[in-house]
Amino acid sequence: MEYLIFAFVMGAFALVIIVMEVLRTKREDRMFVEKLYKNYDSLRQKKYNLERYARMGSFFDRHREDGQLDDITWNDLGMDEIFKRMNYTLSASGEEYLYYTLRTLRQKEEELIHLEEVVRFFGEHPDLRVQVQLVMNRLGYTGKFSLYDYMDNLELLGERSNRKNILMDLLFVPCIGMLWVNFSVGILGIVLLIIVNIMSYFREKAQIDPYITSFSYVMRLYKAGGELEKLSVPVCGGEWEQMRRARRGLQGMKRNSFWVMSPFRGNSSGDILAIFLDYVRMVFHADLIKFNSMLRVLRGHMGDVDALVQVVGYLETAIAIWEFRQSLEAAQASARAGADRSKWPKTAAEKDAQGPEAGSALSGQNASSGCGWCVPVLGEGEYVDLKEVYHPLITDPVKNGIRAERGVLLTGSNASGKSTFLKTVALNAVLAQSIHTCTADVYRAGFFQVYSSMALRDDLESGESYYIVEIKALKRILDAAAGQGHILCFVDEVLRGTNTVERIAASTQILKSLGGKGILCFAATHDIELTELLEREYDNYHFEEDVRDGDVYFNYRIQPGRATTRNAIKLLELMGYAPEIIERAAAQAERFVTSGQWNFSSSRVPVP
Repeated sequence: MEYLIFAFVMGAFALVIIVMEVLRTKREDRMFVEKLYKNYDSLRQKKYNLERYARMGSFFDRHREDGQLDDITWNDLGMDEIFKRMNYTLSASGEEYLYYTLRTLRQKEEELIHLEEVVRFFGEHPDLRVQVQLVMNRLGYTGKFSLYDYMDNLELLGERSNRKNILMDLLFVPCIGMLWVNFSVGILGIVLLIIVNIMSYFREKAQIDPYITSFSYVMRLYKAGGELEKLSVPVCGGEWEQMRRARRGLQGMKRNSFWVMSPFRGNSSGDILAIFLDYVRMVFHADLIKFNSMLRVLRGHMGDVDALVQVVGYLETAIAIWEFRQSLEAAQASARAGADRSKWPKTAAEKDAQGPEAGSALSGQNASSGCGWCVPVLGEGEYVDLKEVYHPLITDPVKNGIRAERGVLLTGSNASGKSTFLKTVALNAVLAQSIHTCTADVYRAGFFQVYSSMALRDDLESGESYYIVEIKALKRILDAAAGQGHILCFVDEVLRGTNTVERIAASTQILKSLGGKGILCFAATHDIELTELLEREYDNYHFEEDVRDGDVYFNYRIQPGRATTRNAIKLLELMGYAPEIIERAAAQAERFVTSGQWNFSSSRVPVP
């Protein structure tokens, strides 16, 4: 009787723990959902573990294709910060697919049209959006490594058999039977089996422990797919069918999978149920046996896992794009309302109630002027037409516009805005063909592959100088243009790593090549000579400054024509250099402009 009471008490205790855990989870889900409705346009703060962030491109690395940004262009444009700016995802699959999307420039309008349909669907159906996000939040992350890192290393486990584990479990049967024949012998046999099994358990467990995380994530993917299938998302018919096929392939992993990834595993609270299940695993190797069977299924269905990652990642990316658009609208609204966000709506219903003047994406139309974003219009040909374009990472940006049907050569003083403008145009070209969203009032252009040579530096590991690194970067653009065409490229200070005479000569010929058929080049330079040498291939634009009251002021507005002002020497003066240096440098520069020859004075000047 005492045993029954004890069993009842323990069972009741375990039930209370389970009920409390369920209630806690429901409470957290309710609070999370409230935040999703109210603060959908606010970026959730994330801490990016360096090791984990280095593996962010794992999905991208396994899905290389034409039209993707190479590492040089990605780094030149500061795309890591752009990724963080729009990373509204809640799972590892969402993060990695968003990264992949930002690096993949779609060359077919159909793909972008479908993405736009999915983005707008979630914008128009906030309840479904929140349900999907709740599923993604439960899916979560894989730790400091990518799922693909674990999957790539499955072969290191070799062939694993359950015969030994099952045989050891079956030996308990005769030992238990021996209890009725010779109790002492039966007990001794059971104790010896327990000791042997526990010792061998920890030996085998150490081998599979690193893979438990990946197996657990795969099963959460499987479960997430099942929850998503119950939702009605008509624009994702193809994705839903892909998800169903993948889940059918992974069904063999589901049965009894709780032994491997029980929700109580790793629970530090020390509850009785968790301890009991751990002892069952140690004595009977239940998790090792199930792990081996799951391993066989997974090895034969890696493609199904990848398909699930793609579907859930695609959905999260579409929602992240919608939230990114809303955040751009909110930023514009804050600027107009003096940063008083209380004057602006929080919910989708409130935004709809404001009507089209709110610039809401929920109306099914492109964002109106002044809302901070637009849907790009993409077509045939090599041209770019931008109005009120800006960089999304600049807090109070100066917006510009340009229409280019041939090469653009930018000149202007130091710090006048040339490099920022190049990055802004390049970034919007990338966003147009990746997330179908531009930070501009109007973006019209052809389909391009985008390359840049902008933020280069010496390669210390290979021992290559800046000049070598630079000419390699430029050569890759020329090679791409020769082999593919439809190239949009951006070059900041071409060949800055060599002497003036050879720089101008070589730059002229390289930029002439980059101004040929099938390629549209935006280049910035301090070499005014290039504006005349390349006037048949390039249109000249410039940025200028205003020097007044002992300071230099920039308006950051692009102007047609070549630059007519210089500020390098003036900046020396403003920084407090000796007047003699300023006067001699200015006179020397003027003589060169007039005569085309340098006249060096032997007089020395004091150092400031």
